[in-house]
Amino acid sequence: MNMKDDIRDLIREKGELEARLKLIPYDGSPEVKENKSGKYLYIRKRVAGRLTSTYVDVYSDDLYQLLLRNAKEAREIKKLLRRVEKQLAELGYTKEELPANVIANLDFARANIKTSIYDQAILEGVSTTFPQTEDIIENGTVNGMTVSDVQKILNLKHAWEFILDEDVIRAASDYYLLCHIARLINEGFYAEGGRLRGVPVTIGGSSYAPPLPIEPDIKERLHGIVSSAGSDIDKAVELCMYVMKTQAFIDGNKRAAVIFANHYLISKGQGLLVVPEKYVSDFKKLLIEYYEGEDIGTIREFLKNHCWIRC
Repeated sequence: MNMKDDIRDLIREKGELEARLKLIPYDGSPEVKENKSGKYLYIRKRVAGRLTSTYVDVYSDDLYQLLLRNAKEAREIKKLLRRVEKQLAELGYTKEELPANVIANLDFARANIKTSIYDQAILEGVSTTFPQTEDIIENGTVNGMTVSDVQKILNLKHAWEFILDEDVIRAASDYYLLCHIARLINEGFYAEGGRLRGVPVTIGGSSYAPPLPIEPDIKERLHGIVSSAGSDIDKAVELCMYVMKTQAFIDGNKRAAVIFANHYLISKGQGLLVVPEKYVSDFKKLLIEYYEGEDIGTIREFLKNHCWIRC
């Protein structure tokens, strides 16, 4: 490995650690306060040099233990972050200032992250409502949903938070980043969810049978798309469609494809590409046609007209 590869891997690790930190619903030390009406739990943490105390809920042993686990996990992640940042500094890595349009796009994506995750969950057939999705994103759990569906939504949050890291958005939209996104998407379902599949797969509703993926071919194709002539939105659509059709991973290809394409689009300050709930059935019909040989032009125009949100 050369220094460039080391820096790339450390940036990816830093982005994932920061995303994991944002997954923790209660980051701070638990504090119990008591008055005449009962016992209550708060989270105490220092914000901008000032000690704050935020109300959580009525005291219960289970909730108190959860807060203790959250506090311990947050401390461990912050320790790892400091180590990674030190290693980056030792390698001479310095951040270049992001262009104003990319910073604005990051803010826009963060403001719309709940809607993006909800729309992606619906595309995947997850049985959820927007309030349920919002509750999972904010608190990590919700009643009335399967454990599998909750995990899919948490994984989407993890992957989105990862690409919205300011260091990660500077990274190339390449094979290595795609595999890492797929690993986050498949977390809790497959031990090696970011590795290329080595078994045949079928696609429901389609006669298309994607061939086994070959790493050098995927690397070359992704590089070719990113470095080709054409608009950024056209490249983002092509990245998305290529990853979906290739079915490179054992599962989660549509989810990984959308987030990967958005990494490229946001890095150029060109908005978001997410299939809204009301267009899911139309998109799925066009996707099957694309799998079975339809030219990319039809689905590309559909995505640009109905799924591209400019910031």
